[in-house]
Amino acid sequence: MKKDTHPKNFREVVFHDNSSDTQFIIGSTINTTETITIKGKEYPLFRVEISSASHPFFTGNEKVIDTAGRVDRFKKRLASAKK
Repeated sequence: MKKDTHPKNFREVVFHDNSSDTQFIIGSTINTTETITIKGKEYPLFRVEISSASHPFFTGNEKVIDTAGRVDRFKKRLASAKK
């Protein structure tokens, strides 16, 4: 095997889904600035807007998650195009 091909910063990271308030502990190399303590152990924290806990494909529930206002802008353009 080649030496020095694997990342040095691989560790367990907590991914927090902001939409469903769910947390996953997964091995990752992602850079983070926040930390969180779970069961007495400190982990790096990375926040995500959508994950398998909140995505309609996995949950079976359809809901609009629009954090950037894209749906409203689209509806506004659609209304002005119909005029």
